[in-house]
Amino acid sequence: MAEFPSLQPAFTVQVNIDAPFHVGSASRSNSLQVVPMTGGTLKSAPGFSPAIDAEFVGVGNDYIHADPDGKHLRLNAHGVIKTKDDALIYVNYTGVVTMGPAEQAVFGGTAGDGATPFGNSFTHFTFETGDERYKELENRVFAGQGRFVVEKGKSLVVEYRVGQVTKG
Repeated sequence: MAEFPSLQPAFTVQVNIDAPFHVGSASRSNSLQVVPMTGGTLKSAPGFSPAIDAEFVGVGNDYIHADPDGKHLRLNAHGVIKTKDDALIYVNYTGVVTMGPAEQAVFGGTAGDGATPFGNSFTHFTFETGDERYKELENRVFAGQGRFVVEKGKSLVVEYRVGQVTKG
């Protein structure tokens, strides 16, 4: 057995986001931005169990604090997905985005069509549900890496490729 864990491909998450609300902060040196999640999907990788095919429902938000130096964003997103077989699952992910040139262009509104590369955004996903078919998700650890997908005339999409942490 290896001393370090491995990742088993689990699912791809695509979240449509809207323009942020710049809330600010009187007590922190880094101000709060609230980014509305307006839709999206969560779909299992081939062979992952339990198989999930779901859409985000209702209103979700990503609460983002930028580091004072502007080099990193701290994410804390909350939303609910509804599976094709009518289960409701609460999704939370936290993470860090390193603000490279591609990410700066996205947040500055100057990015052209296309996707930023994977490798500057990493997340940890957790789940909560009352549906026994998906309850085991609550007992697993998931890590993902993300990117932004820009397409003129459409909502900005954040895409995460997520793996389940397993013994090495």
